[in-house]
Amino acid sequence: MTERGGLASDAAAMNTRDPRLTPLRAGLADSRLRGIVEAERFVDGWARRVVVPSAPLRGTPSASAGVDTEAVMGEPVTVYEERDGFAFVQLGLDGYVGYLPEDALGSADPVPTYRVTALRTFLYPEPNMKRPTIGYLSLGASFAAEECEGDFLRIGPEAYVFAAHVRDLQHRQPDFCATAERLIDTPYLWGGRTSLGLDCSGLVQLSLLMAGVACPRDTDMQEAALGEALPAGLDDLQRGDLVFWKGHVGLMLDGSQLIHANGHHMAVAVEPLREAVERIAEKSFGAVTSIRRLSQVAP
Repeated sequence: MTERGGLASDAAAMNTRDPRLTPLRAGLADSRLRGIVEAERFVDGWARRVVVPSAPLRGTPSASAGVDTEAVMGEPVTVYEERDGFAFVQLGLDGYVGYLPEDALGSADPVPTYRVTALRTFLYPEPNMKRPTIGYLSLGASFAAEECEGDFLRIGPEAYVFAAHVRDLQHRQPDFCATAERLIDTPYLWGGRTSLGLDCSGLVQLSLLMAGVACPRDTDMQEAALGEALPAGLDDLQRGDLVFWKGHVGLMLDGSQLIHANGHHMAVAVEPLREAVERIAEKSFGAVTSIRRLSQVAP
């Protein structure tokens, strides 16, 4: 099985018919697929936005179905159908298709203007840190601020965040490895892409998102889309290089240390690459399939 990835698709990309990225299910398809697939109904999707801290995207409209990935507050989605408490959607961030809880979605407007840069920040009912919290936002979540009240930004009728925990939406953290390092000890979570839980490609995607680098969701997609392949071998690696296995990915922090969210530690952990390669070859994903270097090299 492959772990997490994908970029927002257009009609040309849909010709690949990757089910993870193709807005198609029994009886219904995106109108852009007309003439490419057969369906009873072709639908022009409508724009919505995630309005809860995070929401699970599932492959079927059932709360007991496995989680493929997560969408976080502020992310745009295209909705094709709403029924029985679930919305059949395509995520704007990476093109992933599936079912979100209908109550996780709201109006596409206003467009977010701020992004959370703290690992997570609490939501308060008033601009007062002594008030009981009403939720939290994770690293990477975004929102439109309505006004500033003291040290807080109002992001809804009764929701405030601490202003120092967010930055303008255009802010970038170019050292994506530094972002990954901030997430050390975050628990491993299949499908996770928040600071409460991450899988391997979720760690890579979130770290690159904060650097302003578009990144697919699953490892096979990341391996195909990101950077340039390096010659085989574990020598001459540098900070920011991506190491891929069939179903797993990690980031090099320097020439020898790997950071990755993994099931062995059940957390985001740092370990010598050669030790990880030996263990993974013996117990899980087999041999390294490629090492890739991004043009945006971490400083």
